[in-house]
Amino acid sequence: MLTFEQARNEVITQMSKTKRAPATVNLSVWDALGYVLAQDLIADRDYPPFDRATRDGYAVRASESTPGAKLACIGEIKAGDALTQPLEKGTCVQIMTGAPVPPDADAVVMIEYSSRDNEFIHFQQAATKGQNIVRAGTETAIDQSLLQAGMRLGYAESGLAAQIGATQLRCAKKPRVAILSTGDEIVPIDVTPGPFQIRNSNSVSLAAQVRDAGGEPVILGNASDRIESLGNKIQQGLQEDLLVLSGGVSMGKYDLVEDVLKSLGVTFYFDAVAIRPGKPAVFAMCNGKPVFGLPGNPVSTMVTFELFVVPAIDLLSGAPARPLPFLKATLATAMKEKPGMTHFLPAHVQFDSGDARVKALAWQGSGDTVTMAKANCFLVVGSDVQTLAVGENVNVLMRRGVW
Repeated sequence: MLTFEQARNEVITQMSKTKRAPATVNLSVWDALGYVLAQDLIADRDYPPFDRATRDGYAVRASESTPGAKLACIGEIKAGDALTQPLEKGTCVQIMTGAPVPPDADAVVMIEYSSRDNEFIHFQQAATKGQNIVRAGTETAIDQSLLQAGMRLGYAESGLAAQIGATQLRCAKKPRVAILSTGDEIVPIDVTPGPFQIRNSNSVSLAAQVRDAGGEPVILGNASDRIESLGNKIQQGLQEDLLVLSGGVSMGKYDLVEDVLKSLGVTFYFDAVAIRPGKPAVFAMCNGKPVFGLPGNPVSTMVTFELFVVPAIDLLSGAPARPLPFLKATLATAMKEKPGMTHFLPAHVQFDSGDARVKALAWQGSGDTVTMAKANCFLVVGSDVQTLAVGENVNVLMRRGVW
């Protein structure tokens, strides 16, 4: 049985073998957040395009700004002003943050370190060359590549694109991810369930995870525990870029997913992973399309999606697979778990004076969505660990979308 690291690497390896350039779409920079760029973006000019003041104060020659010096203030410069005249000797000019520094000025003295007497400015500290100035072209030079194809657009990247005038962006289309739940006990979320039925919450949580990972969910509803029903729905899902099934992958009499997939000629790469929850996870390929069979219990579905489906969505988007968002935290309560499996336990991490401290939440197993909604992370307990003491450093997998 594969470890979760081995299984995740298998997904990335197989997806990379079938990797092809995604279809693209032209989007306004206003609408491109979360998309993956399909083009390089080039600086249209030097940045900053002029020597820029980073503080409110006085532009001076550094050699003339010594403790006790007195210089005549000959005017002021605000952001957006045009400059042509160099700074004359024995003078200074009041300047605002973001304004262009006049020629021959080589320092900006913060206003806090000066006092004013009519047109004269008295300086309390010596200035050094370059202080409080960003020189033209030091952020980037014209024609330099700033954002590359394959980068996912966050708020900083979107702002940079706007700064260089890239108002229309060519982006990879978001992969269409078919979501199919299985089981006779499942009813739609807007239906009152019978005594032994449950609403199809997995489709909703999976759709949310797909969107958060950068995909476009395609909801196929639910397939009953009948080979014909399941087969028809799976073939429908294989029309999309990726298919995710929840339920029907365990060893029960009515767990039919693997049998139906076999009948369709898929190639299996794993059908179990040494994790809890989520052991009976399936990854297969059918005519170049990735197929994931995830366990039906909601927490198992959430864990296995994060571990295995997210990197597949990344690669389909033309981006590299993002690493898992692990961090180190100090354990708040002692724990004991069975060895042999890597445990992903609903937990809550908080930051006390900057230090991460994590506590596993009491839960009722992989069907306990109530506890999962209180968790902001998974506490990861290694397969070779039996006991953990208070204060030990442990791995925490942050919940994507809540941090």
